[in-house]
Amino acid sequence: MNEPMRAIYADHAATTPLAPEVRRAMEPWLGARFGNPSSVHRRGEAAREAVEEARGCVAALVGAAPEEIVFVASGSEANNLALKGIAYAAPAERRRIVLSAIEHPSVLETARHLERRGFPITVVPVDRRGVIDPERIAAATSDGSLMLVNNETGAIQPVSEVAMLARAAGARMHVDAVQAVGKLPVSFERLGVDLLSLAGHKFHGPPGAAALVVRRRTRLIPLVHGGHQERSRRAGTENLPAIVGLGAAAARARARLAEDAERLEALGEALRDGLRARVPGARLNGDPATSLAWIVNLCFPGVDGEAVLHELDLLDITVSTGSACSAATPGPSHVLIAMGLTPEDAHASVRFSLGEGNDRSDVERILETTPPVVARLRSLGSLHGGAVASREP
Repeated sequence: MNEPMRAIYADHAATTPLAPEVRRAMEPWLGARFGNPSSVHRRGEAAREAVEEARGCVAALVGAAPEEIVFVASGSEANNLALKGIAYAAPAERRRIVLSAIEHPSVLETARHLERRGFPITVVPVDRRGVIDPERIAAATSDGSLMLVNNETGAIQPVSEVAMLARAAGARMHVDAVQAVGKLPVSFERLGVDLLSLAGHKFHGPPGAAALVVRRRTRLIPLVHGGHQERSRRAGTENLPAIVGLGAAAARARARLAEDAERLEALGEALRDGLRARVPGARLNGDPATSLAWIVNLCFPGVDGEAVLHELDLLDITVSTGSACSAATPGPSHVLIAMGLTPEDAHASVRFSLGEGNDRSDVERILETTPPVVARLRSLGSLHGGAVASREP
C-alpha cells in the first residue's frame, strides 16, 4: 500500500505553526502557575517576572531596550496603536500621515479612519517592483508608516533611508515589521524608526501575542484606557501565557535566524525559478533583487489564482492568493494593482510562502504538481471562452 503524501504548508506569510518548545514554555502558565502580573503577592510577582523575561527576549530579537516593548494582542492592534497614538499626540500643524500604497489593511484602514476625522493622508505609489522611492515618501514631511517586508510579494522597503529623511524633517516614522521580524535580522536602532510592530504568530509563537516597540520619549496616546499596565500605554490584564509564548518564540527565532534564512533563501530561489521555467507564461510579481526569496508571488495568465489555490488544496498543498487579512475582499489585491498589474493579472496570481517546516522534497512536489494544474485550468478556461472561475474586477 502506498504511503499517503505528506501535507505541504506553503502559506507561512499568513501564519506559522506553534513551535513545540514555545508550547512547553506556555503550558505551566495555562495551569497551576496562573497569576495577575499587577498583583503584589507571590503569584503576582512570579507572573510579573515571567512577563519581564519575555519582554527582554523580544527586545533582544529586535535590538531594542526592554522598556521600549509594549505588549499588545496582534500586529493589527500594534499598527493601530502606532498610527492613532502618534496622530492624536501630534501638534495641529503636523496632523498629516504619509504611507505607501502597498501597506497592510490594518495600516491603510487606520489611515482612512484618521482621514475621516480630519487628518489628511498622503498615499505614495510604488514602482513595478513594489518598492517605494524614499524621496517621494519623505517629501511629505509628515509622520508616516512603511512596512519593512510586504506580506504579499516579499518586497523589502528602504525603511532606514526613509527614516533618516523623516528624522531630518522632524517627522516620526513607524515601521510595520510583522512580516520581517523572526525571519530577517531586524535592528530597531539601525532602522532609525520611532515605532515598530511585530507579531508572534509569524515566527512560531502564539496568535494573540504581539508588540509595538516605542522609542523613548515618543509621545503616544493609548487606544485602551484603564489601568497602568505597559507603562500606561495599553491598559488591561496581560495575557500571561501568550506573552510567555511570544518571549519563547523570540528567543528561539534569534538562535535560528541565520541558519533558517540561508536555507529558506535556497528553497525559495529553487521554487521561483522552477515554476517560471515549467509554467509557460508565468511571471514573477516583484524583483528577486529587492524581495525575500521565500515569498514567491507568481502570475499565471489565463487562470484564476483562486482556482489554482483550491486545486492545490485538494492535493494537500496549502498556498494563498495574497494577504489573509484581505481574503474576504472581492476585488483584486491592492498591492498588485499598485505595482501596475491589471485586475485580470492580479486575479491570476498565487503566493507561495515557505517556512522552516518546508524542505527540498516539498519544493519538488510543488514543481511537479502546479504546472499540470495550471495547464488543466487553462484548457478548461479556453473551452468556456475565458479563465476558470473568473471574477469581475
